[in-house]
Amino acid sequence: MAVIYLRHPTHGAKVAISDMEVEHDRQNGWEEYDPNDLVAESASDELGPINELQTRRRSRRTQETAP
Repeated sequence: MAVIYLRHPTHGAKVAISDMEVEHDRQNGWEEYDPNDLVAESASDELGPINELQTRRRSRRTQETAP
């Protein structure tokens, strides 16, 4: 069974396990990469963060003082 690493500019990274899955993903914008290649990793860091969701703010619970 083959393990193929794929990367997408919007969806991040994933692992494909068949050649048919890789061909389908390539048609949808995924590209193959080597996770052990440090030069390619530094180039992908220039793209910026993939997750653009805002962090949730936690409200502080106020403690009531006992009389």
